[in-house]
Amino acid sequence: MRMPEKKLAVAGALALAAISHLAVARTIAVAPGDGAQGRLQEALITAHPGDVVELGAGRFALDDGLSLDVDGVTVKGAGMYATVLDFAGQKGAGEGLLVTSDDVTLRDFAVEDAHGDGIKSKGADRVVYRRVRVTWSGAPKETNGAYGIYPVQSTGVLIDGCVVRGASDAGIYVGQSKDITVRHSIARENVAGIEIENSRNALVTANMVTGNAGGILVFDLPGLPVMGGGNTVIENNLVVANDTPNFAPKGNIVAGVPRGTGVMVMANDGVLVEHNTLENNPTAQVLVVAYPKAFEDKRYNPYPRNVVVGDNLVRGGGDDPQLPGGAQLKAALGGALPPVLWDGLGKPGEALMVAASLPGLSLNLPAQGASAEAARPSPLKLTAPVKRVDRASVGAPAALEARIAR
Repeated sequence: MRMPEKKLAVAGALALAAISHLAVARTIAVAPGDGAQGRLQEALITAHPGDVVELGAGRFALDDGLSLDVDGVTVKGAGMYATVLDFAGQKGAGEGLLVTSDDVTLRDFAVEDAHGDGIKSKGADRVVYRRVRVTWSGAPKETNGAYGIYPVQSTGVLIDGCVVRGASDAGIYVGQSKDITVRHSIARENVAGIEIENSRNALVTANMVTGNAGGILVFDLPGLPVMGGGNTVIENNLVVANDTPNFAPKGNIVAGVPRGTGVMVMANDGVLVEHNTLENNPTAQVLVVAYPKAFEDKRYNPYPRNVVVGDNLVRGGGDDPQLPGGAQLKAALGGALPPVLWDGLGKPGEALMVAASLPGLSLNLPAQGASAEAARPSPLKLTAPVKRVDRASVGAPAALEARIAR
């Protein structure tokens, strides 16, 4: 059946308009200076898919948060130390930048002193953070924003070459998401350097994590819209001297992370920790624990399972454990705890964890929530076969790599 000529003409015009727009994707330049807040937000609102919002070199003095909800936009600066979005004068307590659209690339700029989270992307699929810096000035403190780089409820996340400092919860946090890569980044002087929470298929590789209270955290928590985190690989990271006192606000789950923890796995299913350098983390190089609080979520399994600690390079550590009863354990073990520490809690018959080559200690706590003072320590040993991670499904989609190269 032939289309009427009028409808055919309209359809052709629409197709031509779409093709024309793709061919003339714009670069929208925004410079710092007077009126930067309004000019930058206008650029983010009026951008079309394919456009680049190009931030000039210099310091943008901003007094309110920014938002982006257009798909396929790139926000690009002149470099993470050359282009700075300065939120020290921010009037509200929200994010510095909130992204709620798909296929967004954020690259080569900094966010400083946001009153809330630094950059949050929510429900934003296939998001790329490339050479982005998020920091808070001065000494680490609980009034800093909770998260530096914060993608949540996303499919496809690539974080590459970023720097985060001073977050009062986690510097780089990926939550309730899947198909994730965090690599080549530096997380220092946060409560948690890098945290993967209630997420699946995450690869955390080739990062430097130092001076945090806890280095790399892999958590599963109850009561969230997305449950069942796991299938995570932690490899080839430098996890050194995470010894900053925990400065999280009281009541936050990360407020319970012991100062001096290198890698911490809590209530997760399928985690591989191998080929990392773990050095001078004074509580434990690797700590594996059950969720310690009461909960009502019937979907939730509070115990770790299928956790494998493979070959890692270990130096020092375990010499100042911040655990109740830690001093007694340290003395009994000759001055330092072994590199791998497990609370000993799990469901009978479930595969729990195995340390391939590192000495480990099972505390064999008598009940969930008990302290190390009630421990009946024994050498760590495997009691059930462990299901290995599915490496083929770990990491961000390959298509995101093309956006890194641009």
